[in-house]
Amino acid sequence: MSRDGTPEDARKAEAPIKGRGAASRVAGRFEARALRGEDDGWGSVYEDLAEAPKPRTTVAVERARSIISRNQSPDIAFSQSVNPYRGCEHGCVYCFARPSHAYLDLSPGLDFETKLFAKTNAAERLRAELAKPGYVPAPIALGINTDGWQPIERDHGISRACLEVLLETKHPLSIVTKGSAIVRDLDLLAQLAQHGLVSVFVSVTTLDNALSAKLEPRAAAPHMRLKMIAGLRAAGVPVGVLVAPVIPMITDKHLEHILEAAHQAGAQAAGYVLLRLPHELKDIWREWLRLHYPERAGHVMSLVRQMRGGKDYDSAFGSRMRGQGPFAELIAMRFAKTRKRLGFGALPALRSDLFVAPRKPTPQGELF
Repeated sequence: MSRDGTPEDARKAEAPIKGRGAASRVAGRFEARALRGEDDGWGSVYEDLAEAPKPRTTVAVERARSIISRNQSPDIAFSQSVNPYRGCEHGCVYCFARPSHAYLDLSPGLDFETKLFAKTNAAERLRAELAKPGYVPAPIALGINTDGWQPIERDHGISRACLEVLLETKHPLSIVTKGSAIVRDLDLLAQLAQHGLVSVFVSVTTLDNALSAKLEPRAAAPHMRLKMIAGLRAAGVPVGVLVAPVIPMITDKHLEHILEAAHQAGAQAAGYVLLRLPHELKDIWREWLRLHYPERAGHVMSLVRQMRGGKDYDSAFGSRMRGQGPFAELIAMRFAKTRKRLGFGALPALRSDLFVAPRKPTPQGELF
């Protein structure tokens, strides 16, 4: 182990990859084999490894068997969600969803942001599941595990297709995004908002463009996210800002500035989440720190462990989003004080009483 706690065999990336958050193919926890390249002097090693200087984004079609996921987590505000994609091209190095790629025998590192899957039948499956007898409507979180409005949404339009189904059935939904593609769907979101069926939180990590480019290289720039907030508010869509994640010694100093800028742009509510490092994410994060902030890597990880009971991560409900200890309490007090000063409130509750179940498709079509 190195001084900052990084496993020596994980310290292989020599430089960041421009336009990518991860710098190497960190092995997934379920992988049964490992790849190692041996350069023959012609640079051909890069043809077979994920650590290519400029790894390309590929999108595979996935035909989902089911689309609504359900949870009983007491510390999140939704009980069901729909994820139109697997993986996310935004490349946010801190993304808590990265370890989910390990279930596909892919790396939570570079594979997560370069080997993507589009669930092209998501809207079809959503319609079928909403039509099931006995279905009880409850707000659906659209695009939670990976961003529904990441860059490939512009080509595939799967999130928009799901919005169309939810508007047709008058079903409530919530959205968290940092993708500027969402502004193309303001027409649908405005109609949903008229019925009290939608709320949106725009995720903002920092207002520093240079830092954003390192942390979340293919997400919308900070100033664009403020424009997204303004555009949503102007369209009548209830909108809030989510300062996530708050990272000690990296982004925590921006907390008040983000809240002030978002409030000025029109955000009506605010929330925050501390950095979370489940499973392989802790190795991806340590590598990022080593490459971008080697002089403070040890201090950052020390504060992270102080907020997680001495560990890199504590998944316990109630503390996993907010942490514990003096530093976490300081963040909570700063947030509460600024939230009160700016007058942030809560977004209106979503309506579930307007739901109209879709008709099941039949061989006769819509003759009657």
